[in-house]
Amino acid sequence: MDEKNQYTFENPEYKNTYRHTTSHILAQAMKRLYPEVKLAIGPAIDNGFYYDFDAPFAITPEILEKLEAEMRKICKEKIKLERFELPREEAIKFMEDRDEPYKVELIRDLPEDAVISFYKQGDFTDLCAGPHLDSTGRVKGNAIKLTACNGSYWRGDASGKALQRVYGTCFMKKEELDQYLQRIEEAKKRDHRKIGKELGLFMLTDEGPGFPFFLPKGMVLRNTLIDYWREIHKKYGYVEVSTPMILNRQLWERSGHWDHYKNNMYTTKIDDEDFAIKPMNCPGGMLVYASEPHSYRDLPLRCGELGLVHRHELSGALHGLFRVRCFTQDDAHIFMTREQMKDEIKNVVRLFDEVYSTFGLNYEIELSTMPEDHIGTEAEWEENQNILKDAITDMGKSYVINEGDGAFYGPKLDFHIEDCLGRTWQCGTIQLDSQLPERFQLEYTGADGEKHRPIMIHRVVFGSIERFIGVITEHFAGAFPVWLSPVQARVMPITDRAADYAKQIAQRLDQEGVRVDTDLRNEKIGYKIREAQMQKLPYMLVVGDKEAEAGTVSVRTRGGVDLGAMPVDDFIAKIKEEIKTRAK
Repeated sequence: MDEKNQYTFENPEYKNTYRHTTSHILAQAMKRLYPEVKLAIGPAIDNGFYYDFDAPFAITPEILEKLEAEMRKICKEKIKLERFELPREEAIKFMEDRDEPYKVELIRDLPEDAVISFYKQGDFTDLCAGPHLDSTGRVKGNAIKLTACNGSYWRGDASGKALQRVYGTCFMKKEELDQYLQRIEEAKKRDHRKIGKELGLFMLTDEGPGFPFFLPKGMVLRNTLIDYWREIHKKYGYVEVSTPMILNRQLWERSGHWDHYKNNMYTTKIDDEDFAIKPMNCPGGMLVYASEPHSYRDLPLRCGELGLVHRHELSGALHGLFRVRCFTQDDAHIFMTREQMKDEIKNVVRLFDEVYSTFGLNYEIELSTMPEDHIGTEAEWEENQNILKDAITDMGKSYVINEGDGAFYGPKLDFHIEDCLGRTWQCGTIQLDSQLPERFQLEYTGADGEKHRPIMIHRVVFGSIERFIGVITEHFAGAFPVWLSPVQARVMPITDRAADYAKQIAQRLDQEGVRVDTDLRNEKIGYKIREAQMQKLPYMLVVGDKEAEAGTVSVRTRGGVDLGAMPVDDFIAKIKEEIKTRAK
C-alpha cells in the first residue's frame, strides 16, 4: 500500500476500521438519547456499517435524524477511544452491571480462559475485538448518513429475538457521501423490480414467493438472451443437453450434495423413496458423461445446459430476480484431460470476454480457495488453484484472492461484472473439479489404451437467466439495446386516415424480423410518443398523409432525437444492422 493512501479508503483495512468506529459512534448516540435500548452487534459492511438494537419502540425516520445529529456532536467532541481487557468472568460482570444481556451472551460463548477486549469512548463502552480509530474526531460528522432501519434477528436465527438494524454509511469527505447518495437515488430509479412492473416483463406474487412469473414481453427478452447463449456456445464448440429436474437421494449422496447442501434442497418421496429437486445440474451432467464410453479423442467434451434449479432461500433473503428460489442456470460442464486444463480455462475466459463486451460490461476476477468444508486432499486443491492462477496470468489478467470461499469440491474463479453505476454483480464462475469425476468413477481411454479419470470444469456465464435479466435491466435502466428490446419499433398514425398505412408498415417490419407493434388509438400524437418513450421503445415511427403518399416514415428515438423522414427500406436496413451487430 502506497504510504500516502494508507489512511484513505484506498486501503480496505483503514476503510473497514473507519466504518467500524462509526458504528460505535452510532451505538453511543443511541445510548445517549435512549438509554433503555440494548446493544447487540455493529460491524462494518461493504457499503457502510450497521448496528442491531433491541429497542422498546419503533426506530422511525425521525429517530434516525436525531441519531445522525447526535453522531455529528460525538465526532466534534473528539473523544479518545481506549482499549482495555478483562478476564472472562469480570467481563461478564462488567456487562451485567450495564444491563447489556446480548453482550453477556456473546462473552459467555467465549472460552473459559479468554481475555475479553473492550473499547471505551467517553461515557460509552462496547465489547469489541477492534481495531478502531484513536478518536471520534477522525470521523467526518458531515459525511455520515443513516440510510435505513430494517428488522433483523439476534444471531440471524429466525426463531430468536427480533431486533432493529440501523444501516448507515460514511465517507472521509462530504462530497464523496453526496456522490454515493446520488448513485443510490439513481439505483432506486433503475430498480429492476420497478422497471419490470412498468414494462410488463415479469411479476412476483405472494402465491409463489421467490418463484418469478415471466410475462409476454419478459419472455421475448428471456428467449432473445437464450438464443444468443445458444449461438455463442455453438461458436465455442459446446453441445447442449437437458437433465431431469428430480433425481433420487442416492445420486445426491454420491455427489456429496445430500451431506453438504441438503438444507438448501427441496425433497419429496416417490414410491416411498427419497428424491430431491435439483439445486444444480452437475450430478445429471455426470450421468450424461457416464452414459457411453469415451476416448481421449472425444475430449475436451463441452456440454451446456439451461437447467431449471430450485434452492431453498430464507424469505428475508429474497430480492426480485437477484435472489429467488428457482432459476435457470446457464450451466456447462467440460470434461478434459489434465493436459487440457489450462487451455480450456482460457477458452472459457475468452467466451466470457465476448459475452460481457456485448453488453458493455467490465469485470474483475476473484479466486476462491479451499473452504473448511471440502472434499479432496489439500495437495489436489493446491494444484488446481495454481492452474487457475496460471491460466489467468497467462492471459494478462489480474485477480484477487477470496480465501476459503471455494465450492466444496474445488477452487473457482468468480467474475464480478460492473454496471454503469459502478456496482458489481457476481455472474460468471469457473470451478475446477477433480472430485466429482472420482465420485462418479468417470473414465476415458487414453492414447496408451489405459483408463484415465477426466478433470471437469463447472461454469456459468450469465449466472442465471433470471438474475442476469435483473442486472441488465438496471444497467440499461430498461432502455435495452435494440436487439434485446421486447418491442423494437412502434408505428403510430397521426390520423385515422393513416391507420391502414401504419398497419402496412408494421406488417412489412414483422416480415423482416423486426419486433413491432402499432398504436392506433384516437389520441394526440404527442401523447403517443411520450407513452412510447416511457415504455423505453427504441424507435417510434410516425406516419400521416404525407408519409403515406411518399412511402416514408418519420423516425424518432426514445432519447427524443427526431431523425426525420426516411424511406421505409432505409429504416429497415438501419434497424436490421443494429440488430445483427447487437449495437449497444
